[in-house]
Amino acid sequence: MNFEHILYSVDSGVALLSLNRPSALNSFNEAMHLEVQQALKATLKDERVRVLVLTGEGRGFCAGQDLSDRNVDPTAESPDLGLSIERFYNPLIKQLQAFPMPVICAVNGVAAGAGANIPLACDLVIAARSAKFIQAFCKIGLIPDSGGTWFLPRLVGMARAKQLALLGEPLMAEKALEWGMIYRVVDDQDLREEALTLARHLATQPTKGLAYIKRALNQSFDHDFSTQLDLERDLQRMAGQTQDYREGVKAFMEKRPAEFKGE
Repeated sequence: MNFEHILYSVDSGVALLSLNRPSALNSFNEAMHLEVQQALKATLKDERVRVLVLTGEGRGFCAGQDLSDRNVDPTAESPDLGLSIERFYNPLIKQLQAFPMPVICAVNGVAAGAGANIPLACDLVIAARSAKFIQAFCKIGLIPDSGGTWFLPRLVGMARAKQLALLGEPLMAEKALEWGMIYRVVDDQDLREEALTLARHLATQPTKGLAYIKRALNQSFDHDFSTQLDLERDLQRMAGQTQDYREGVKAFMEKRPAEFKGE
């Protein structure tokens, strides 16, 4: 596949998708949205892929929406921003969270607007020490989208979520780690390799089982205790029918490393 606004490759079970509009801090225009959609579809169809890594090229991860891609004419009728959300951002966030394999986000540099919330839809967020998360929406009279109003209160609490959303102040990577918003912080020069090392490890693990873990944890926010126990029962039943479960038990009994196939 030939892309103009993203880079995409597959190696050792890992799909690497990198936003590639560095001159615009990898902000989204419609063309990049469409390429990301195409790459995600390809990832789902590729039986070799067991982990997805999302990152950005250049000095920033993503500055959110490219405002120059929207014609905001003060003398014209106001644009319907909800259409952009419905067509692009909401499907992206839903797909990342429900992706049937681990999704790692490696945040390099600035992550602003939608670019600050897309990582939160991923499973493991590794940030460069220089990275910063900015809920910039309030600066132009908008609300946090791309799941921001859902993820932030759950990750950092309501008081801190309101602080970030109402003030739009940068949250540095170390503080984001301290607040429980991300998984890990590494030196800038080590970010890509650390993310890929983690991805290569996950690519050797029981992929379907990991997908069931994601599903159980994500749905726990919407369930009462009894319903969640029922979900655990149902997912465990399915996990117990996988070849990876058989291999895991066999390897344990034979006192050897398991060789999972993601089946």
